[in-house]
Amino acid sequence: MSEFYQDLPLEAAQQIEQLSRLIFELRESRARLLRQYGVEDEAVTVYRCPGAWEMPAVARRILERGGFDAVIAVGAVIRGGTPHFDYVAGEAAKGVAQLGLTSKVPVVFGILTTDTVEQAIERSGAKAGNKGADAAMAALEMISLFRAIDGGA
Repeated sequence: MSEFYQDLPLEAAQQIEQLSRLIFELRESRARLLRQYGVEDEAVTVYRCPGAWEMPAVARRILERGGFDAVIAVGAVIRGGTPHFDYVAGEAAKGVAQLGLTSKVPVVFGILTTDTVEQAIERSGAKAGNKGADAAMAALEMISLFRAIDGGA
């Protein structure tokens, strides 16, 4: 376990470690799929965002900067015992969707929204596919589609 978490209660530290591994696997599966389709690691810029709530703002800044073929938002929001989940998950989804509607490049929502850590782990490759790879595939398909709509440009 990371020294960063040494002052936390053991259960909280273990959950943070699980989430860190989960996000790592989402990112890694995204990178593996992109490499499989000829996108080299050097062609991908990764920005680590503090949370799902902040992702739309970060994605907007990336889009404003330009120079990218797509933006893929990857992360996880896991339901707790308060309505916080509903606000964070809903606003993250709404923000990413709004950017996708106004952007000239694809903006893909790859943020897991689950009831439990176990469900998130399953959706990050353990049992139910991997949403990081799914988001990367959606981005590749949307890039191709946008180019076809634009006349092959």
